[in-house]
Amino acid sequence: MTVSPADGPVFGAVYGTDAMRAAMGERAFLQRMLDTEAALARAQARLGMIPGEAAAAITAAARVETLDIPALAAATRNTGFPVVGLVKQLSAAAGADAGRWTHWGTTTQDIVDTALVLQMRDAFALIAADLDRLIAAFATLARDHRHTVMAGRTHAQQALPITFGYKAALWLDPVVSMRERLAQALPRILKLQFGGAVGTLASLGDRGRDCAAELAKELDLTLPAIPWHVARDGTAEAACWLGMLCGVLAKPATDVMLLMQSEVSEASEPSAPGRGGSSTMPQKRNPIACEYVIAQARAAQALVPQVLGAMAHDHERGAGPMQIEQLALAPIFLYAHGAMAQALLIAEGLVVDGARMRRNLDASGGLIVAEAVMMGLAPLLGRGVAHDVVHHACDVALAEGVTLDVALARDPRVTAHLDQAGIDRLTDPAGYLGATQGFIDAVLARA
Repeated sequence: MTVSPADGPVFGAVYGTDAMRAAMGERAFLQRMLDTEAALARAQARLGMIPGEAAAAITAAARVETLDIPALAAATRNTGFPVVGLVKQLSAAAGADAGRWTHWGTTTQDIVDTALVLQMRDAFALIAADLDRLIAAFATLARDHRHTVMAGRTHAQQALPITFGYKAALWLDPVVSMRERLAQALPRILKLQFGGAVGTLASLGDRGRDCAAELAKELDLTLPAIPWHVARDGTAEAACWLGMLCGVLAKPATDVMLLMQSEVSEASEPSAPGRGGSSTMPQKRNPIACEYVIAQARAAQALVPQVLGAMAHDHERGAGPMQIEQLALAPIFLYAHGAMAQALLIAEGLVVDGARMRRNLDASGGLIVAEAVMMGLAPLLGRGVAHDVVHHACDVALAEGVTLDVALARDPRVTAHLDQAGIDRLTDPAGYLGATQGFIDAVLARA
């Protein structure tokens, strides 16, 4: 039985991804705890702290398939954590001689936290690969449509001309930044937790730091300066990065959703038989992927404060914060990757209607380039006069239902300096794009 739609066999098709469920799910968590126990045994064997035969037997037994899950659940219900029951079963599976060396000098928090780190490494690898795909898709849109002129909109109104390539570059640039931030953050996030009961590794005497270094090498994790069992900035940074990623993904999803409005129809999600359809309105093509990007982004972001709140651990082992973190962190990964999957569907299959963009751009009768005309006339007439001339022309265009170029051609203050060709140049939206091409080039260079 499932409660969250993201974990169900039906809604799970649109919430989250199977790959992230496999990386961050309970079965993966159990296996990563076993992996940590086995790696600890191998590291200690190399240091001569336990017999090599014991490490080999523990490693061979450290498979999730060997666990008695109902028994482990019963033990967890009793102790509150699965590690005690897991170690008991692992010890039994390794054999009496080897089993007595399992979990040597460590504690529950070490195994739980390091297993979580190993899960996050797998999860971030999935996201990093998809980030590269998204960057490639947005870069293609920016390149292919760098000259596709459309209306730029502010406060939901047409403002000045832009190109669709510029809009795609605005989507692309933050994704590139998220890739950079992830590369910077991973060494801080993917670090070993190994400290024993209160973080001092007292149970290993003067071999504790050597053992930690060997275990970090075995698991290919960063070795921290001090155990971080009650310093949760790493997990908090992971959650915050995911929350930011969701915001970055929600921006283009929101734009595409608005561009898909019937009255706009400038771009749309890829079409497929029945996709985005309505049970009663056959004509509908709903922005279904956009909706699931936005919904999952908001769901993930709503959980980030729980992880931040769980940073307040008391003394050398918190009473409760760890459970709060456990409830929030894996779903954040799941929702974020679900949003990414839907964003990729949009970006890699986006249908762009450049002709419709131009028609919508022209729908204002040229008023969208009023600023361009004013700036073009200012050197000829002075800025104040130019502003008045264009303002009057706009009023005429609106009152009489003519285009701005027609209204300008009636004004002798304009025709004294410009012929019709000059007026046409000033009122061409493609002539008022500023540094658009340079901005696109700069973003593509980053990507």
